[in-house]
Amino acid sequence: MTNPPLRILSISTLFPAPMRPAFGGFVANQMKAVAAGGLAQVTVVNPIGLPPFPLSRREPYATLATCPEQSSLGGITVYHPRFTLIPLIGGDSNPARIARAILPLVKGLHAQAPFDVVDAQFFFPDGPAAALIAKALDLPLTIKARGSDIHYWATRPKALAQIRAAADQAAGMLAVSGALKADMAAFGLPEGKITVHYTGLDHQRFTVTPRAQARASLTEIALPAGAPLFVTPGALIAIKGQALTLSALAQIPQAHLALAGKGADEDALRAQAQQLGIADRVHFLGQVSHDRLPLLMSAADAVALPSEREGLANVWIEALACGTPLVIPPIGGAAEVVKAPSAGRLAQRTPEAIAQALQAILADPPAQQDVAANAAGFSWHANAQAIASFWRNASR
Repeated sequence: MTNPPLRILSISTLFPAPMRPAFGGFVANQMKAVAAGGLAQVTVVNPIGLPPFPLSRREPYATLATCPEQSSLGGITVYHPRFTLIPLIGGDSNPARIARAILPLVKGLHAQAPFDVVDAQFFFPDGPAAALIAKALDLPLTIKARGSDIHYWATRPKALAQIRAAADQAAGMLAVSGALKADMAAFGLPEGKITVHYTGLDHQRFTVTPRAQARASLTEIALPAGAPLFVTPGALIAIKGQALTLSALAQIPQAHLALAGKGADEDALRAQAQQLGIADRVHFLGQVSHDRLPLLMSAADAVALPSEREGLANVWIEALACGTPLVIPPIGGAAEVVKAPSAGRLAQRTPEAIAQALQAILADPPAQQDVAANAAGFSWHANAQAIASFWRNASR
């Protein structure tokens, strides 16, 4: 006789909503795989932070305020309750305000159909908020750590105290890489409770397109014949390191760089490209859809992403699956991904080191299928099976 599926209440501040369908898509992919496999019945609470009036009338908050109270995604019911956000200065106190805002909702849902586990998809602010909810409902707590939710927030004493308390309460925790697990332990979280849970991958979407074919289909960029192409995906913000990639590009004549993303640093990056004399070789593509991104990465000779911090970035695995080697810093789980020359190079966060790594790949380019083999072990099916088993153990 099989056990009935667990009922999971998952709290995730990063999750798609109708007005921002790509926000937290990697969390949604995990949950959709769980639901599709019948592994658990998941209800997601996605708290929406809005500041007091009149700030709430400014963007992006005005758009966020249009979010419906409830939506659905891939068979999952998603609730979008509001909590009071205090911009710039209120980050450490977000968990308590989230918990107060969502407790009446989750108590009502729990009374209608009891949950088995309260889950948090990020360690901060989700984890301490979920800890308060789990205590109120007298349910076991699980928390997942992904990167900055530990690396940034654990450096703030008030946040760290809440993180440690939530970790002590948790029945179990997940980390997206072995390196992040070690970092969590170094911040005083109980290592024996932490399980490594690698990201998944949509193998149907992220697959190899022969490089010449991909370039011929790439209407966004007019590349000279034989010109190397590098891609840096991600929001145009300082911690993603696009400025380092631009400086590296200046050391590689004829090479082109495509920046796939939008963000506050775009004007500064455009100015830097002009100053370096490479503006004609730098392509600002804006937000590239997930349907178009695989083609862009397949067309590239390498994906360069010199982030300041990551746990284990989904885009690393997606690039490999498209047959494109990586140039990334030795941060987070990078060494767990770049384990062979076919996967790319680990390079320190300096323009010189990044340029050398990119030139090494150009001098000895791996076959696309050899690169893609490095991503073969990642799948959303395996990811979903692992988290469902983790939840089952935590509920006992």
